[in-house]
Amino acid sequence: MSTKPPQSPPLRAAAEARLADARTPAPIRPAEELLHELQVHQIELEMQNEDLRRAQFALEESRDRYVDLYDFAPVGYLTLTDTGLIAEANLTGAALLGVDRVKLLHRHFSRFVTPEASDYWHLQFMRVLLRDDRQICELAMRRADGSRFHAHLDCLCRAAGDQLPRVRIALTDISARRHADEELRIAAIAFESQEGIMVSDSHGVIVRVNPAFTRLTGYSAFEAIGQTPALLRSGRHDKPFYDRMWQALRENGYWQGEMWNKRKNGKVYAEWLTISAVKTPEGETTHYVGTFSEITQNKEAQAEIHRLAYYDALTHLPNRRLLLDRLGQALASSSRSGCHGAVLFIDLDNFKTLNDTRGHAVGDLLLGEVAQRLQSGVREGDTISRLGDTISRLGGDEYVVVLEDLSLEAVEAAAQARAVGEKVRAALARPYDLDGREFHCTASVGITLFRGHEATLDALLKQADLALYQAKGAGRNCLCFFDPAMQSTLDEYSALEADLRLAVQRGQLQLYYQPQLDSARRVIGAEALLRWRHPQRGPIAPDVFIPLAEESGLILPIGRWVLETACAQIKAWSAHAATHDLRLAVNVSARQFRHADFVAEVKEVLAASGADPSRLKIELTESLVIDNVAETIARMRALKALGIGFSMDDFGTGFSSLSYLKRLPLEQLKIDRSFVNDLATDPNDAAIVQTIITMGHTLGLDVIAEGVETEAQLARLDQYGCTAYQGFLFSRPLPIAEFEAFLGL
Repeated sequence: MSTKPPQSPPLRAAAEARLADARTPAPIRPAEELLHELQVHQIELEMQNEDLRRAQFALEESRDRYVDLYDFAPVGYLTLTDTGLIAEANLTGAALLGVDRVKLLHRHFSRFVTPEASDYWHLQFMRVLLRDDRQICELAMRRADGSRFHAHLDCLCRAAGDQLPRVRIALTDISARRHADEELRIAAIAFESQEGIMVSDSHGVIVRVNPAFTRLTGYSAFEAIGQTPALLRSGRHDKPFYDRMWQALRENGYWQGEMWNKRKNGKVYAEWLTISAVKTPEGETTHYVGTFSEITQNKEAQAEIHRLAYYDALTHLPNRRLLLDRLGQALASSSRSGCHGAVLFIDLDNFKTLNDTRGHAVGDLLLGEVAQRLQSGVREGDTISRLGDTISRLGGDEYVVVLEDLSLEAVEAAAQARAVGEKVRAALARPYDLDGREFHCTASVGITLFRGHEATLDALLKQADLALYQAKGAGRNCLCFFDPAMQSTLDEYSALEADLRLAVQRGQLQLYYQPQLDSARRVIGAEALLRWRHPQRGPIAPDVFIPLAEESGLILPIGRWVLETACAQIKAWSAHAATHDLRLAVNVSARQFRHADFVAEVKEVLAASGADPSRLKIELTESLVIDNVAETIARMRALKALGIGFSMDDFGTGFSSLSYLKRLPLEQLKIDRSFVNDLATDPNDAAIVQTIITMGHTLGLDVIAEGVETEAQLARLDQYGCTAYQGFLFSRPLPIAEFEAFLGL
């Protein structure tokens, strides 16, 4: 049986012919017949190979054309795994995302979606996977260099055989289209403005008018279109006036001036008219656009300018500028009458919490309601304010009330001011109905008296502000009067600030180290705590000088010094086996963390010191984290990429929320000492601590408790599953020499 592949007659005939041409015919003997057959087969195979090579060449050309079409298509093509990893991408897709194709593969596509669009993308992605259907969406995306663009995504889920499903995406940059749409919307809104707009062609024939044109002239669009602007002529302008106007339009493409026109009802009115020529790129005029408004409305505009300059836009109360003017008048009036007056500084308690939890729109509702209550509260009957009094909003949640015509006697005037202040507190403490939900808010009030020009405007406001500060410090929802002793405290505060500016360069600052231990009481690290020993005043408590550093901005250079000192210590410890693995926690303030150069500064300090970044742990407070969560996460991730760890300090005392907690690149929660203090005796604290530990373990985070002072506290923490501790039970914060002695070095 022959093993030859079946041959087509044309191929056989061609092979026979080629063999015949290659040799001289001779009598065929059996051996020669076999040789002949072999030669024919050889030629057939050669011809087949030629056909295969031509077919292969055609396939390669087709493949190259497909690759070119795929890679250089004007649309980005990407293939994602079921977990959102980029498995394939064409060159256009890589260019759109700003990453080399080789580096793009196996990265999460979601990294290129802006934070605000992240949730929407995950929803669309899950819909594609679950429904195995096509999904089309638009997303705000960002390239590797941080630049943003709007994209159109056409997503399709496909699975071959038993393979996991994959999502194919056609990605198109629609930023230009979005921009054009925005321009069209802006143009449409502008056309619907309160100014009359009339568009005419190059011959002056009206082709379009806006609703304001109809309102101002009385002519409908149907009546005006097809006419010329002569429809509105009042007859008050002569031919030279119009000649000058058209000459300006021809030479400058623009004219502006006052014009008298006539409405449909025959009434003549003055308007301020602006005409602009619309030209092609070649300079040919195609249309004229005229905009106009009644000059009589300018008086209303002037009133609006005055209102914006002197009144708060949200509450319509006098602003700081008008307050200073009114307060100056009150001082002059007091000087003439001899009567006392008072300045009340009012600040809402915990207003920031409302803004953070329910949004600024609801916060604005509260601010407006507070303004109404201040205006319709209680003073001598049924009002807080009366003729001569001034109620103003300085900004944020701060209000000022200026009372005039109080008693000639200071004691009695103080009693009158206190009565008003208490009525203010009572009025503001009533429940608020904000967008259908009840909200409770209290207020702190600071008061200072004045008579005549004994104090300047700035001094009075400063005194009232100091009194308010004292009321806040007294527990909020309080009322305090300015005490001259407070001024002495302020002077002392200023002197201390001046000394603090020199503390770093004079070597007065030190880092103390409080050990952190595991459940076996082995030292696993320490927290670096800042101390200041003043040469004359002695030790200055951290709760005194650290807020001072925050308010004055000194926290930035001091924070840099702390980082440098801590990293130098980490580097020194790395040389010894007993301390090589210790981790050092450093507290970072909100102002320091929010500084634009903070990440670069940390990199610089690490590079200069040679410290191992994995030995450095940064502690952040909850209040810092929830203020602009997206920016916080981005900054934390940049630092985490260096190897730095993060711990959330004072956890449980702020606005704890799983919605942001699960997004933060944390590795540790620190239980605040306020919960540890009464842990063994207070069931509420015990429940809170147990919840925090469970939450930490659920999220895969370590949990450390600070302020551990008794064996009972330690036993309870150990029972709940806490694995790290810090507190006086083990050691107080120690200077470096004593800390190393504590380690037995």
